[in-house]
Amino acid sequence: MSVTELNGTYTIDPAHSRLGFSARHAMVTKVRGAFNEVTGTATTGPNLEGAHIEIDVASTSVDTRQADRDAHLKSADFFDCETYPTISFRSTEITAVDDDTLRVTGDLTIKDVTQPVTVDFEYAGSAQDPFGNTRVGFEGATTVNRKDFGLTWNAALETGGFLVSEKVTLEFEVSAIKSA
Repeated sequence: MSVTELNGTYTIDPAHSRLGFSARHAMVTKVRGAFNEVTGTATTGPNLEGAHIEIDVASTSVDTRQADRDAHLKSADFFDCETYPTISFRSTEITAVDDDTLRVTGDLTIKDVTQPVTVDFEYAGSAQDPFGNTRVGFEGATTVNRKDFGLTWNAALETGGFLVSEKVTLEFEVSAIKSA
């Protein structure tokens, strides 16, 4: 089945999906993390007619496997989770690059800043799960500049450079279930 043959409404399965990120730390290594609370839907008609994706992420669910770093990311220095509890994405255009790739462009909102982003998603296929659900899988990634979203905190290093890179790679591994 090609991506243009996916018709219907699909709901993200958060237990089998991952919205991750990675950023350079101290200019020598990468810190990886994920958001553990993600909800969303995708709707499409034949040949991607009327295709639309909506995703909401609980900013408080940020998880880098290090409590102090997570607390700092939740603070006003970064996500300011108390003021901005949700990160959202709303598609504005979805096109098929080929039979196995969707190009999704949309508005990503972090804090009070909305910027356009584009992600190419590789279609991993569809399958019937043991519960009779039709599942589809997609994987994709894109790089954004965190400063474009008001995430400007940083610390200069004695050796030159900064503690946190401006570029952050967003990684998507999505399993979605077709609505009956």
